[in-house]
Amino acid sequence: MVVRGRYRLGMGIALGVGLTSAVALAAAQPQNILPGPAPAASPNPVPTTAPTVAPDTTAPKIVPQVPLDEPVVNWSAADAQSLLGVIEGIDADGLIPADYQPEKLRSVIAAGDPAALDAQASKSFAWLAEDMRDGRTRFDARLQWFVVDSDVDANPTSALMDRALKSHDVAGVFEGLQPTVPDYGELKGLLAVTPKADKTRRNLIRINMDRWRWLPRQLGKYYLLTNVPEFQLRLTVDNSIIRSYRTIVGKVGKTATPQLSAVVQGVVFNPTWTVPQSIVKGEGLGAKLIGNPASALRQGYKVTKSKDGTITVVQQPGPGNSLGMIKLDMPNEHAIFIHDTPSRGLFAQPNRALSHGCVRTERAAELGITMAILGAGMTSAQAVDIVTSGKYTRVPMTKTFPVYIMYFTMASDIQGKMGTFPDLYSRDGAVLASFAAPRKAWTGQRQSTEKVVKLDNPL
Repeated sequence: MVVRGRYRLGMGIALGVGLTSAVALAAAQPQNILPGPAPAASPNPVPTTAPTVAPDTTAPKIVPQVPLDEPVVNWSAADAQSLLGVIEGIDADGLIPADYQPEKLRSVIAAGDPAALDAQASKSFAWLAEDMRDGRTRFDARLQWFVVDSDVDANPTSALMDRALKSHDVAGVFEGLQPTVPDYGELKGLLAVTPKADKTRRNLIRINMDRWRWLPRQLGKYYLLTNVPEFQLRLTVDNSIIRSYRTIVGKVGKTATPQLSAVVQGVVFNPTWTVPQSIVKGEGLGAKLIGNPASALRQGYKVTKSKDGTITVVQQPGPGNSLGMIKLDMPNEHAIFIHDTPSRGLFAQPNRALSHGCVRTERAAELGITMAILGAGMTSAQAVDIVTSGKYTRVPMTKTFPVYIMYFTMASDIQGKMGTFPDLYSRDGAVLASFAAPRKAWTGQRQSTEKVVKLDNPL
């Protein structure tokens, strides 16, 4: 179900139409996914004043590589034959059978040499397990991909191989590695009916199936997912879209939105915005405002100067705030956030690659209220009161709410229809080239080595 109501909370944030819409939309949330009624008092703690400068919690976290895990174990001819069958049919999952040396495996099965069988079957199994679990595309071809996939922790190769041989169900083990999102199955079905001669379309399907393997197999019960080239954000429960929102994403070039995952730790209503030093110092805003306090006040800025001469400019809550009325607190090293915007007319444009990297969302008040209900156990009335107060308020989440900022050029749209989207940032080419080249050995790398650039300017 997708609720398509629109907020009209404008100047003063307390117009009757806006308040009525807010209450109605919050009440329209499907009852089967709502938490129980919240107590009458506001959640505690909820700060009502904004810090001048938020603490930096976005330092990069280094994730170690996974040690190479390709054991050689004892294989029966029957289990090796099952493995061969899986490899020969793995094109159905968008992978390339030849990568896993089926001819060599067939040869050692026929030869009956136990040592050679163990070595080859173990190698073929490990390589296929790595690609099904983590994706065939290595990090050098995953441009601006900063998600750390945890699947290898839950399913190391040695444990998968042990499970397959003890159960004698090799095919079942590999089926258990497939992503659980509906889109993966949709793409798999589309690949099955796409003619072999249509290599361009088949390759596009393959690389987008692989992108799902770069993610955790299970995304969570509740999550937000935005497909950057589609310019849409989804609020998802049990892999079903509950609501969707048009988005504005990063401009092509240096401020393109990176792909990342984060966790929503809170919803900030009526946020402040600490103006980046690239504007304060680089564009001279700080010098202009520090010498004209009246002008700063009229424009909604609070300006301070430290002992070392550093000028800090903080835009106060209000209709003209660059973050709008809502910001999702989702700490990450890129300083990328999902937030509102005062320039709501831009959502009518078809191509909305207009920001400095952050993801702006339409109907942000609706999204914030829904998140407060689902993630913090608030009532709709409590959430509406906070929105309309005009005061900075951070509502902490009590439920885990992952956010996935993704990049799919073939995927289901918000209506559930499979389609293609423009390769907005030209990120398909590297993945296509990696599929056209021989398979590279898996090194255990779990994290991009690309430079992290903070994109904290919503303008």
